[in-house]
Amino acid sequence: MSVRTREARVFAALLISMAAGTIVLMVLGSNPPAAGAFCLSTYHHLDPIEETIFSRADQYPSCWNRIEVCYSGTNSGNIEQLASLAGLSSPEDIRCHFIICNGLGGGDGQILSTENWQKQDSAIPGWTWRSRATIRIYIIADGKATHPTDFQIKRAEALVELLCRKFEIRPNAVYYPSNW
Repeated sequence: MSVRTREARVFAALLISMAAGTIVLMVLGSNPPAAGAFCLSTYHHLDPIEETIFSRADQYPSCWNRIEVCYSGTNSGNIEQLASLAGLSSPEDIRCHFIICNGLGGGDGQILSTENWQKQDSAIPGWTWRSRATIRIYIIADGKATHPTDFQIKRAEALVELLCRKFEIRPNAVYYPSNW
């Protein structure tokens, strides 16, 4: 008889804890609790990476053969802010194809494609063949005082993987910052 009483108490405790958890989640609504290193709720609010690699210009696998991931050298920003900080006359002059934001100026892990990507142009003026075939990705961070967030790292790696697959880029042709 004591075994059944114990089972009933465990079952009742389980039901109460599940009900309490459900109530807490309902009260929070679309404001999830502060996450640790990775929170799926926030991650799913970002645009799919597949959509960010579309461009207005035609894309050919033979056009790109290298990927370079580097820090923007800033603590925050988006396309417009980076152009302004760099003293560029227009956001179209940014020397990269993608920017991955850190939550200060754009959503944490948000991937923005630049005009260079939309036109399928080189990100470096006066390009050589090697720089012409390089996809450049800026991570909003300076790599010294500010480091990439977990979202930025996960999204950068997913973007690189998708670009490698789409443009048949070998893994040994992908370059990350030395302190990545």
